[in-house]
Amino acid sequence: MSLPSHVRLVEVGPRDGLQNEKQPIGVADKVRLVDDLSAAGLGYIEVGSFVSPKWVPQMAGSAEVFAGIDRRSGVTYAALTPNLQGLEAALAAGVREVAVFAAASEAFSQRNINCSIAESLKRFEPVMDAAQRHGVRVRGYVSCVLGCPYDGAVSARQVAVVCRELQAMGCYEVSLGDTIGVGTAGAVRNLFEVVGREVPRERLAGHFHDTYGQALANIYASLLEGIAVFDASVAGLGGCPYARGATGNVASEDVVYLLQGLGIETGVNLPGLIEAGQRISRVLGRESASRVARARSARE
Repeated sequence: MSLPSHVRLVEVGPRDGLQNEKQPIGVADKVRLVDDLSAAGLGYIEVGSFVSPKWVPQMAGSAEVFAGIDRRSGVTYAALTPNLQGLEAALAAGVREVAVFAAASEAFSQRNINCSIAESLKRFEPVMDAAQRHGVRVRGYVSCVLGCPYDGAVSARQVAVVCRELQAMGCYEVSLGDTIGVGTAGAVRNLFEVVGREVPRERLAGHFHDTYGQALANIYASLLEGIAVFDASVAGLGGCPYARGATGNVASEDVVYLLQGLGIETGVNLPGLIEAGQRISRVLGRESASRVARARSARE
């Protein structure tokens, strides 16, 4: 299969990236990050999450962030909404696209959202119904698609079942997440081969963590399987609060560099993206986790 000519990047840094930070991050810094990302050409930015602050304290100011950002034409500003209450809060904040999440592992589902996979999908029904009534698009996430911190191996067939259910419920796209970053290129190709029998590949996305240093190899393997949408996090921000030892998402800068080298269009300005990552890294008091950003910085 030939490589796609264009890839759509889903920037998850402001939500999936920052949600795992221990130190408080002000609304103004979050707004600046989102504005920096849209200025760099990102067409899809996950801005925040409408969840209980008790569970994810860092996302408490999401409504204020949505109120403060400079919304550019043609950019999708999305939010995670795990329940109807979250969706209603998102709608009040002017959000026009939301995401829901399920797990491919029963143990992870229980530890993460205190219910089985089947129960989690049932909980999404009112969210999907309300989103449809309000003309809001819904994207689905499936976590632990290549391994679980509690169950170990996860079968591609089980992932396919969950993806099929999310699509049937109305998710226009399903993102497959290697939450603990254990996947390898061969496993990734097999995963999309199996899931692709249930859900068209043009409705699938990849979400890779770099725990074992395999994220870019896994993205290339996904490209070979016809996948053309990838989640990434500026400066490699984030991890998973429910998966001990899982390091950050793959850095958006590194993904763009890879894709540029393959002649694949993204619409993203790499120097602008690097600066966005360096700015939020300074706010956090540490160096960017992007290898491309660090290499460019050392060269300058």
